[in-house]
Amino acid sequence: MTGAAFSTGDAAALSEEVRSGRLTALEVITICLLRIERFDSKLKCFTTVLADSARAQAAEIDRRIAAGEDPGPLAGVPFAVKNLFDVAGITTVAGSKIHAEKPPATRDATAVERLKRAGAVIVGALNMDEYAYGFTTENTHYGTTLNPHDLERVAGGSSGGSAAAVAADFVPITLGTDTNGSIRVPAAFCGVFGLKPTYGRISRAGALLFAESLDHIGHFARSVRDLARTFDLLHGPDPRDPVCSPRPPEPCLPVIEDGIEDLCIAVADGHFAHGQPEVLECVAKVANTLGTSRTVTIPDAARARAAAYIITACEGSNLHLPDLRTRPQDFDPVVIERFLAGALLPAAWYVHAQRFRTVFREQMREIFKSVDVILAPATPCSAIRVGQPTITVDGVPLAARPNLGIFTQPLSYVGLPIVCAPVFKPGTLPLGVQIIAAPYREASALRVARRLEAEGVAVAPAAVLA
Repeated sequence: MTGAAFSTGDAAALSEEVRSGRLTALEVITICLLRIERFDSKLKCFTTVLADSARAQAAEIDRRIAAGEDPGPLAGVPFAVKNLFDVAGITTVAGSKIHAEKPPATRDATAVERLKRAGAVIVGALNMDEYAYGFTTENTHYGTTLNPHDLERVAGGSSGGSAAAVAADFVPITLGTDTNGSIRVPAAFCGVFGLKPTYGRISRAGALLFAESLDHIGHFARSVRDLARTFDLLHGPDPRDPVCSPRPPEPCLPVIEDGIEDLCIAVADGHFAHGQPEVLECVAKVANTLGTSRTVTIPDAARARAAAYIITACEGSNLHLPDLRTRPQDFDPVVIERFLAGALLPAAWYVHAQRFRTVFREQMREIFKSVDVILAPATPCSAIRVGQPTITVDGVPLAARPNLGIFTQPLSYVGLPIVCAPVFKPGTLPLGVQIIAAPYREASALRVARRLEAEGVAVAPAAVLA
């Protein structure tokens, strides 16, 4: 059995193999580490590989199984995390040079704790845009994470290492964060499933924040079943996080096969009816598969995007203001330009941007009175080339990096739960469709994603690496 021949892509199946004794957790982790060792020097998904501790965790799981104990529903399943999550014993670098100088974390982030408690084994920390401020994971300090489906293209960001590690079949589950689209953009570019839950649904304790009023914890997987199972293990109240919802966990895995006949599904038009032709064809294909021709207009989506930009810039720059004053040379050159611009924004702009949230949230509430799920493109194009400065949308050249989130930012602004479903067309790069639901209705979005997966429209094959 070799790392190249063995797939780690199905967490549920792996756990069953380990729990039944047909595979040991140590065998799974060894194979996982061999694949990372063989291929990650090209992709640059990982900034830290925790080989020794992963083997020790796996050996402990095997010991517990041999003793007749239940190690949890993810027994022996390898996972990895964006390097802004605290992992006890290593430094939380958050894609930066400055934070690399800080001492190691003394405790795991809550999300990491919950996966480990379920029997999953952490194998490393993953590359990202510095301080999560970007959509490409072209990181000056740790290198560019490449797209496993085309090594001349970016993986997306800021959770690029997390999406690429799943697409490359290194691990079946990764944790990421989403402020303005940092799960959905790389999920679309790398052709994997991504979930950004309702704001506050998953604890942010132990995760380094970027823009506090916008940051979400989420995750990636190559199947809807793994996406739902992982969500069920992650969400729920946490006294360590003051914004974590007190709402008790509501399992999604048992309902993803329930069908979608009772759901009213519509396609977002207006602001979301743009993008390169293949993007619009992708959304139309999904809508046709789901049997819907209904459209819905999200008013003020462009204004919501602008407001999200202002909030992001202001909150992000304020968080790093001391280092911006004393160590500007140690920031990624692209990131510091954004932070400095944010530091100069008038306070009145930030106040107005926050006030408009109430208006936009009410608009979305009204829309969800008549529809259950909204479909929209995840990105205006497929994965761009490394260093590509512009994209063309509707014949208009746009700066590439800031405009990859044109369809994700308005929805993060009010914290809606969204599944990004990957859609492949033979011979082309993957694209993603956002499946958007009302707050706390993650199950509805997952049910729609599962139907698309069952119909063979939303698929997440492992990239072929050589």
